[in-house]
Amino acid sequence: MALLRCPPPLRVSRQGLLHPRLGQIVALAAGLLAACGQSWAQSGSLWVQEYQVKAAFLYNFAKFVDWPPPAAGPKAPLVIVVFGRDPFGPVLANTVFGKTVNNRPLEVRRASRIEDLLPCHLVFISAKERRRVPAILKAVESAGVLTVSETDDFLDQGGAVRLVMEGRKVRFQINLEAARRNGLTVSSKLLSLAVEVKN
Repeated sequence: MALLRCPPPLRVSRQGLLHPRLGQIVALAAGLLAACGQSWAQSGSLWVQEYQVKAAFLYNFAKFVDWPPPAAGPKAPLVIVVFGRDPFGPVLANTVFGKTVNNRPLEVRRASRIEDLLPCHLVFISAKERRRVPAILKAVESAGVLTVSETDDFLDQGGAVRLVMEGRKVRFQINLEAARRNGLTVSSKLLSLAVEVKN
């Protein structure tokens, strides 16, 4: 797996992309992206805006989930893996660059082979990897990994968080039982912001 390097920062416009109930996450995400410093042209595509917002969501998921204590020590990196074709480009690495969660630095990696997934704490499974979702979930089972994807039946297959687009709004659903099976504790604040919580 290759460590992503942070490119020049980007900024996202929030208009029309976020669900009103996500105010708490939106405020934090907006502050994070604004702090990155460099604005981008208003003619930027909705696709770019969508994945800037989704990158901010992944960062905030990390803030609202408790993992088992790391074997490598309390300040070991919290690793986010993008598995398969990366829809974020440089945005995700840019979003978490220099940030910490509970004093743990965040590290973003890419992987295309299941054997390269671990160790990690959060894995975003590309929609292009739909056929390999069962094998991926099995590979990280009981490993303390928060699984996130956009595929339609992700929660039914045992995934923990599904990002969904409703019109131009980014929303998310949570499979709480799947998260608990992996030894994760999801904050009640995050649960209250989900459009659906599956037990």
